[in-house]
Amino acid sequence: MTTNERLGLEDCRRIVIKIGSALLVDRKTGLKKAWLEAMCDDIAQLAAKGVEVLVVSSGAIAMGRTVLDLPSGALKLEESQAAAAVGQISLARAWSESLSRHDIVAGQILLTLGDTEERRRYLNARATISQLMKLKAIPVINENDTVATSEIRYGDNDRLAARVATMVGADMLVLLSDIDGLYTAPPHLDPEARFLDFIPAITPEIEAMAGGAASELSRGGMRTKIDAGKIATSAGCAMIIASGKVYNPLASIAKGVRHSLFAPSPEPVTARKTWIAGQLLPAGRLVIDEGAERALHTGKSLLPAGVRDIEGDFSRGDTVAILSLDGREIARGLAGYDAQEARQIAGKKSAEIADILGYSGRAAMVHRDDMVMTATRQTRSKTKDKIDA
Repeated sequence: MTTNERLGLEDCRRIVIKIGSALLVDRKTGLKKAWLEAMCDDIAQLAAKGVEVLVVSSGAIAMGRTVLDLPSGALKLEESQAAAAVGQISLARAWSESLSRHDIVAGQILLTLGDTEERRRYLNARATISQLMKLKAIPVINENDTVATSEIRYGDNDRLAARVATMVGADMLVLLSDIDGLYTAPPHLDPEARFLDFIPAITPEIEAMAGGAASELSRGGMRTKIDAGKIATSAGCAMIIASGKVYNPLASIAKGVRHSLFAPSPEPVTARKTWIAGQLLPAGRLVIDEGAERALHTGKSLLPAGVRDIEGDFSRGDTVAILSLDGREIARGLAGYDAQEARQIAGKKSAEIADILGYSGRAAMVHRDDMVMTATRQTRSKTKDKIDA
C-alpha cells in the first residue's frame, strides 16, 4: 500500500472502530447524544454498502461516574468498578437506541484480558462476534471494567480494538480520539512537530514519536495507539488514527479530512501466529545471543544453545518474548519447555538435552512454526529516510 493506493472505508469488507471516552461523554453533562447519533448515521451508511462494522466503545466508567456524581480525579478501584457497572447499562442502551433509528440491532460484548490471551476463550469470543455479524447485528465491545483489576486488564481500548480487529480478520482499524493523527513529536509540546499522513511500517523511530495521554477521561495516549498499530498491521489490517471531535467522523475521513494511515504488513502472519504476536502479557522472556538472533531472522528455530538468560515462570505452550542481549524484543513464540527445564538446557547443545533432562525433548526451545518476528533486523529503515526527506 502506498499513499496513492489508500483503501477507502467503503472498500473494506470489515472495519473495527474504536471510540474514546472523551468523544462520547462530557464530564459534566454525560452522554453526547447528538455526536453518537451522527456516528450511527456513518455506521448505517457503511452497513448499507455491505461493510461489516464492529465498535469498540469506551465510556462506561466516564458515564457511570457522571450518573453517580463521583468527584473529578483518579478513582479507587472499587469506585471505578461501580462506575463501570452503572455506566455499562447506560452505554449499551445509548448505542442500542441510536442504531435502532436505522433498524440496526446492537449486541453488547464485554471482554477481559483473558478472553483474548487464553486460546480457548479467544476462540469462543471470536465465535460469538462472528455469529452476531452473520445476523447483521453490530457488536459493541468494551472491556469488562466491573471485574477487571490492574493486573488483569488491557488498561486502554486501543489495544483491545487491535486484538478484536485481528480476531475477526478486519481490513481496517479506525482509532477515533481527540488527536487527528501521528506527529513527529507531541504537538502540544513541540510547535515544530510535523504531521505524518502515511506510515508504511512501524519502526523504532515511529515508536519513539509516541507521547502521553491527553485527556482525564482517556487512559490511552499515542503510545497505546502505536502498540495497537503493531498488533493490527502485523496481521494485515490497515489502521487509521483520526480526530473524532467533529460530527460524522467516518464520513469526514472518506471526504479526506486529515488523518494518519498505517499500512498493513505486506506479509501478514497466519491467524494462529496473529494470536501469538498480539499477546499483551508474555509469560516469560528468553534473552538470546547475537548468533541466535541472526538465525531467527533467517527463519530458523530458537535452539537452547543460543539462549543466555531466562526470566519468568512459564509452562510449555505459554507465550514468551524473545529478546536480544541489549533488551530489544525480537520475536514472540510458544515455549517448547517449562521454565525450570528451559533453565537447565539454556546454552547447551540440542544433543545434550536427553542427558540433562532424562528424556529426549524437542530440539528447539521455540520452534519456528510457533514463532512470530516482532522486530526487523535493521533499526534504521526506509520509514526513517522518508520522514527525514
